[in-house]
Amino acid sequence: MAKHPPSNPPSILVADDQDDVLKSLRLLLKGEGYDVVCVDSPEKVLKRFKKRSFDVILIDLNYTRDTTSGQEGLDLIRDLLGYDESATIVVMTAWATIEVAVEAMRLGARDFVQKPWDNARLLTILSTQVALSCALRKGDRLENENRLLREQGKSSLLADSRAMQPVLDMIDRVGPSDANVLITGENGTGKGVVAQALHRRSDRSDRPFITVNMGGLSAGVFESELFGHVKGAFTDAKSDRAGRFELADGGTLFMDEIGNIPMEQQSKLLRLLETGEFERVGSSRTLQADVRILTATNSDLNKSVDDGSFRQDLLYRLNTIHLHLPPLRERGEDVQLLAEFFLERHREKYRKSIIGFGAAALKCLQTYDWPGNVRELDHAVERSVLLTRGSEIHPEDLNLRAGRNPTANLDEMSLEDVEKYLIQRTLTRHGGNATRTAEALGLSRSAFYRRLQRFGL
Repeated sequence: MAKHPPSNPPSILVADDQDDVLKSLRLLLKGEGYDVVCVDSPEKVLKRFKKRSFDVILIDLNYTRDTTSGQEGLDLIRDLLGYDESATIVVMTAWATIEVAVEAMRLGARDFVQKPWDNARLLTILSTQVALSCALRKGDRLENENRLLREQGKSSLLADSRAMQPVLDMIDRVGPSDANVLITGENGTGKGVVAQALHRRSDRSDRPFITVNMGGLSAGVFESELFGHVKGAFTDAKSDRAGRFELADGGTLFMDEIGNIPMEQQSKLLRLLETGEFERVGSSRTLQADVRILTATNSDLNKSVDDGSFRQDLLYRLNTIHLHLPPLRERGEDVQLLAEFFLERHREKYRKSIIGFGAAALKCLQTYDWPGNVRELDHAVERSVLLTRGSEIHPEDLNLRAGRNPTANLDEMSLEDVEKYLIQRTLTRHGGNATRTAEALGLSRSAFYRRLQRFGL
C-alpha cells in the first residue's frame, strides 16, 4: 500500500483506553504517513474534535474497566455526529457482536473493526474512508462556494486597481492566520466581501462563517443573539437557542458595524474575546467557543475611544490587523469591471437580453463619484437592467444625474433622492457613526437601518 506524502498527510484521531493499543496504532499509522492524534477517553475525543477536523476518527467502543456493552462508544458516536454530521467514524472493539456492529452503523459509523485487528484490513478500511472523507469535504466546499456565488454575488472580490492592491496583498498575508482583523471603510465599500475572502483563505474555510450586524441589535436582544439563550429565559424563549458565537465555533464570526455596540455591552464582548467563554442567557453553565473574529466599521474607533464611547482595551483586541478599504471613487479602474459583473448577474436574474453598456453609459459610470460606493453601483446596475427598454444600457437608465451635484438640482429630485442625499450628508458629518446619524435625523435605530438598506447605503 502506498504511503501518504508527508506534505499533506491525512489526519486520524484514535481513541482507546489501553496504552499499548494506542502505541501500536500510532506506530502502524505513522509508518503509513498518517497524522495521528491519540487520546484515551470519549471526553478527550470530543475536546480534540471540536478544536480541529480529522479525516477519520477511529474509536474503541468500551472505555470503563469491565464494561463490554459498547454503550460508551455508541454515545460517543451520537455526540460526534451531533456536533458534525459529516464526521467519518470507524469503530473497533474486542467484544464484537453483530448487535453492537449493527447499532454502530445505524448511528452513522462508516465501518467496523474487531480486535485484534488485521493490519492490512485496517489500513485498507482507513484508506478507503480517508478518500471518501476528502471527497465529501471537497463536495461540501464546492457547494458552499456555489451557494455564496448564488447569493447575489456577495462573495465576489473583484479588483484590478492600484488602490486595492494593498488590500489584496494583506488578505493573502493574514488570511491563513487566526489573527483578528478590523476592516474599515465607507459604507458600501465591500467590507463584508473582504471578510468572506479572509475566511476562505484561512484553515477554517470548511467551518462556519457567521455574520451579525451589530448596529442592528437592540440592547434587549444583544446577549441572546450573540450568546444564545435557554428555554424560559424570557417570555419568547420557547426553546434553547445557540447564539452566533456558538454557531461559529471552529470557524469565523464577522461582526459588522462594530462601532455601534453600546458601552454596557462592550465589557461582555471583551470577556469573550479574552477567555473564549460565555453563558447563554438564563443559564449559569459556562461554554467555550474557538472563533476567529473579523469586524468592520465605517466609524473612526480611535476618535470613539477619545470621546469615551468605545473601550480602548476592546479596540486592542479587535485591531490585531487593520485593513482599510478605499472608496470606489479612488478605484476608477475597477468601476467597469464591477459594473459588468453586476450586469451579468442581474441580466441572468431578470432574464433580460442586454448586450452591455453603451459608450455614453460607461462614461457616466466613470465620471460619477459613487458616494454609496460598490453597493450603490450594484443597485444602479440592477435598476438599469430593470428599466432599459433596449438591448443596451444608456445614461438615462442609470439615473445618476441627481448624484452629480444634488444641491444644484433639488427641485428636480424626487423625495426619495432628497432623503437619500440627506442621509449621506449626515453620515459624512458624523464620521460614519450610525447611532449619531440616526439621532441627528430624528430616526429610531431600526428605522435608520431600514433606510440604509433601501437606499443601498
